[in-house]
Amino acid sequence: MSNNKITIGVTNLSFHRIAASLVTNVLMDMGFEVNRIYAHHEKNFQNLQEGKTDILTSAWLPSSHGEYRAEVQKIVPLTDFGLHYEPYALWGVPDYVPGNLVSEIPDLLKPVVLEKMTKRIQGINPGAGISRFSAKMIDEYQLGTKGYSFHTGTEEDCFRTFEKAVLNKEWLVVPLWKPQFLHHKYTIRELKDPIGLLGSVDKAVLVIRDDREHLFSPEQLVVLDNLRFGNEVIASLDYKVSREGENIDEVTKEWLTNNKLQ
Repeated sequence: MSNNKITIGVTNLSFHRIAASLVTNVLMDMGFEVNRIYAHHEKNFQNLQEGKTDILTSAWLPSSHGEYRAEVQKIVPLTDFGLHYEPYALWGVPDYVPGNLVSEIPDLLKPVVLEKMTKRIQGINPGAGISRFSAKMIDEYQLGTKGYSFHTGTEEDCFRTFEKAVLNKEWLVVPLWKPQFLHHKYTIRELKDPIGLLGSVDKAVLVIRDDREHLFSPEQLVVLDNLRFGNEVIASLDYKVSREGENIDEVTKEWLTNNKLQ
């Protein structure tokens, strides 16, 4: 393996692509030739285990991706670097849904809410933490007994469902997370989760196989470990790319330059 080539694994969701683009620009500035492999959550970790990728960007630990990382760690020693942002899963409603009626998940069972709330809850792919959590919530909160159902799909299935509902001022629940570009444009009120099924606030980190750390100098590892972006930055850049059509690598390079990280 050439010492100036790095292959990074990217979970193929918009905000993960943003973080990976930021890391890619940092690595390119170090002189690396960077190849990105895009895959769903489980495959991303499998690729890391099999050595198809050297590093994985923005693993959500410990809640969302902890189980995947633990399985890889049994076979391949890993080390975490940096803190890209602090993500967490949530169920939310548009801000025009009255807060005095819907402030926590059990409120979805109120008769007055049942009359107006869309029962079909549209999520993203089944391997995502929010999807696993949401499926459990339908059962644990007994939402299914009142007609609620959770459905997996693509990112755009989830986001367009929300945007269309807001356009028509319809009541709905969106299974989401922070950071995500919808938060940049819309005010989404998070519902309290008394049972605690949505997991904790995670740390999104860069995961490097220990047997690939030699590709980096000690100084480069320090740079990677010092990377800090934050939820608002990721959401803002995500919106520029996903809804304003800007070029992802140009957007992230501009941010790095303006913030003296590159």
